[in-house]
Amino acid sequence: MHSRYVRTVVDAAVGGQNTVIKLTVRRFFCNDGTCPKTTFAEQVPQLTFRYGRSTLQLRRLREHVALALAGRAGARLTEAMAVGVSRDSMLRLVRALPDPQVGPVRVLGVDDFALKKGNVYGTVLVDVETGQAIDVLPERTADALVTWLQAHESIEVICRDRGGCYSEGATRGAPAAIQVADRWHLWSNFGKACENAVRRLRSAWVPPAPEPTPVHVPDAPNTVETVRIRELHAAVHALGDKGVKVGRIALELRIDRKTARKYLHAAVPEELIRGAIATRRTVLDDHAQFLARRWSEGCDSGEKLHAELAERGITVSERTVRRFLNRMRADAAPTTKPPIPKVREVTTLVLTRPSALSEDDTTLAEQLRDRCPDLDVVFGLAEAFGEMLVDRTGKDNLEDWAKSATTSGVTELANFAAGLGKDWDAVLAGLSLPWSSGVIEGHVNRIKMLKRQMFGRAKPDLLRKRVLLAN
Repeated sequence: MHSRYVRTVVDAAVGGQNTVIKLTVRRFFCNDGTCPKTTFAEQVPQLTFRYGRSTLQLRRLREHVALALAGRAGARLTEAMAVGVSRDSMLRLVRALPDPQVGPVRVLGVDDFALKKGNVYGTVLVDVETGQAIDVLPERTADALVTWLQAHESIEVICRDRGGCYSEGATRGAPAAIQVADRWHLWSNFGKACENAVRRLRSAWVPPAPEPTPVHVPDAPNTVETVRIRELHAAVHALGDKGVKVGRIALELRIDRKTARKYLHAAVPEELIRGAIATRRTVLDDHAQFLARRWSEGCDSGEKLHAELAERGITVSERTVRRFLNRMRADAAPTTKPPIPKVREVTTLVLTRPSALSEDDTTLAEQLRDRCPDLDVVFGLAEAFGEMLVDRTGKDNLEDWAKSATTSGVTELANFAAGLGKDWDAVLAGLSLPWSSGVIEGHVNRIKMLKRQMFGRAKPDLLRKRVLLAN
């Protein structure tokens, strides 16, 4: 083997500027013809690396940017830093990074995430004790989880949701491990059961309807003409009370003498109003009692009442009938309506700790419980389940609670309790042990952010690198 000195040019980032460093290093040549390495160059520690066209420090800088921002955004930032490379080069840097070393894992978290929502799902594995993602599987199947678990025999606890594939995979891959059902999913499923029960019982807990307002024929509408008649009647009587003669009143108010005399003879303006608008209030005045009776019988359709009036030989337009009914409806409407809470609002009352309710909400909850005995049962079971979940007393109370829910008579909660029995050991562990899947849900949210950052087109291998390395 012999060597000779060669000059190597590498780029470096110094103070945000591109700097060219010219090095003189040795290149070695192998004299053995059977050796696959015919030549290789000497490397400078902490400065150069094989096949590199930049310093080690610059490459690490670009790797950090690529992990944080991916291709397009990372390329724009490196361009602004005067160390720019293309977006494809940024992605190649990420793919070339080695996987992080995974030590013994005692508490494993498992959850799925969407690679293509509704069609393709992957699996993220998290060390619950450290909060770090340790692997990403490109599929959501029991076999994939079994294969991974068999290669990692240190697993003692597996936190998972209540999905069937993860339950099967954990049972087959790590039969000795304790499976823990996620408390958030338990509470979410219980909340849906309570909402369905509240919706079914709605007719029993809605406030009673207000007393109907007595039906009467509406008064004449307060039109511009009626206002004018009242004002003129008041002006005529004001002058008449002062002793002014009819002729003088007509002259001052610029009205006819007969009009002035008519207004003086009317004691109240209603006498003039009835005569003035008799032809304008339509012929329904003579049939108002019939309309009021039909209204009280529950007939409030203008089309139907118009047809009934036509059968009685009354010629009137349907539009006039509707206007008359609108006046009756306005008179019969109650001034205040008792509030009717929505199903979601009542469900919120059911699922909220009683000590956290406001005074008004507490009063409303008591009223609802008094009106509907079944809803009172839902309130009681929800309070007991919430305390068991928060205080993690499932080992002592879950069995009794499940029996109470089964015999409660509330179908939705009985079905929920039956569902718990299908995954009883994991549910019992979830309501007793301190482990939960909260940290896993955080990683699922982070994966969604990484996918959006890469416009939703990240291939599984690239997404896996960023999930594991960009913690």
